[in-house]
Amino acid sequence: MPSVKASAAASESRLTLAAVDRTRPTDLHEQVAAEIRRAIADGEARPGERIPQAKDLAAVLGVNTNTVLRALRVLREEGLLEVGRGRAIRVTGTPERTATMGKLKEAVELARRFGYRRDELIAMLDALL
Repeated sequence: MPSVKASAAASESRLTLAAVDRTRPTDLHEQVAAEIRRAIADGEARPGERIPQAKDLAAVLGVNTNTVLRALRVLREEGLLEVGRGRAIRVTGTPERTATMGKLKEAVELARRFGYRRDELIAMLDALL
């Protein structure tokens, strides 16, 4: 498997990423996001570490840079990555946090469909804690 190494001096991460499979029905950006998630879950990049720039990831994965940028947006929305000024991409979350946030988003969407208000949803969550 190809690998790409971050160029951050103090906090480097080494990711081993598989190229995307264009024959799969899964969108390319979702495959890229899944590869980065897997690498983080496997400990190849830990919270606080930088990962390579989008153009370097694109070259290794065999996709367009815009595909990687779209995947990075998804991971940022999940709370797994932070994209800073310039091109710095830093791991900020863990797979567990990402999974928890995903379930919470599902719960919020369900509550909204059933007409619950924010304060009611917070009260329900407080009751569980």
